[in-house]
Amino acid sequence: MKAVVIDEDNRPQWQDFETAVANADEVLIKVHATAINRADLMQRQGVYPPPPGASPILGLECAGEVVAVGENCSRLNVGDRVCALLAGGGYAQFASAHEGSVLPIPDGLSFVEAASLPEVFATAWLNLFMEANLQPGEKVILHAGASGVGTAAIQLCRSFGSATFITAGSDEKIRSCIELGADAGFNRHQGSFLEKAKEFAGDGGVNVVLDPVGGAYLKENLKLLALNGRLVLIGLMGGARAEIDLAALMMKRIRVIGSTLRARPTSEKAQVMNQLFEKVWPKIESGEIRPIIDATFPIEKVVEAHDLVSSDATLGKVVLSVT
Repeated sequence: MKAVVIDEDNRPQWQDFETAVANADEVLIKVHATAINRADLMQRQGVYPPPPGASPILGLECAGEVVAVGENCSRLNVGDRVCALLAGGGYAQFASAHEGSVLPIPDGLSFVEAASLPEVFATAWLNLFMEANLQPGEKVILHAGASGVGTAAIQLCRSFGSATFITAGSDEKIRSCIELGADAGFNRHQGSFLEKAKEFAGDGGVNVVLDPVGGAYLKENLKLLALNGRLVLIGLMGGARAEIDLAALMMKRIRVIGSTLRARPTSEKAQVMNQLFEKVWPKIESGEIRPIIDATFPIEKVVEAHDLVSSDATLGKVVLSVT
């Protein structure tokens, strides 16, 4: 098969690679589309290696057709149109995935649209509804609201009854996020988001903050959180270290939750995917929730696609089509 292989200069190259195979608990997928995540850029730079046993090929999600089924698999069949959450291997013509991480493509969606779903919706659902136990009527702050995870989280919060405040990198992105369902937002290039977010929070504060930024936002996040508030850290784009006001954590009974998805056991990923299938997939099929795709590239132009994601100019996902 062909796959994206990183050369000595950290440049992705579309070239021949050993064909993927499925073990007893996996299915083999003929990939029609995959999507770019920030983790791919970090892995390309050598700072985010795949978990032990995972494919060294980039790509944390894909969509395509099942072409082989492991002997222990019972839910999927050859020919099924599916999308999958992967620990690696999506940037290729074939990818193997544990059956529990594979879902049927929602009715009415193309392979390109379906490839944009697994990683961001699994991340948003896991961290908002499973880790933070978000409840209807609670208020949420979503940093990087125009990202793939952010646009998924905005729609999930809107659909399940939570108001959201977002931060993003331009006024245009703020407007787009509000059109998508966010209630208010702030352009991070205009200084601190604290005062604007306080207007959204009101006297009661916010209940949940979903933050891929980390250290740079920690102080403001803690100030905004309400009694029994939850801060879920899913990234460190703003640094891994910061001083923390432990008294504020104690007095407001704040919980700080660190969370990653990629290295979780397959059983935990299967729980997330099952909940998506039961609670979110019907909303996608009805059109209430939709994939947000900024651009699509043929996989041979993966360098250009990575450059676009690195530019921070995108809204939602960038997808790679595979032939």
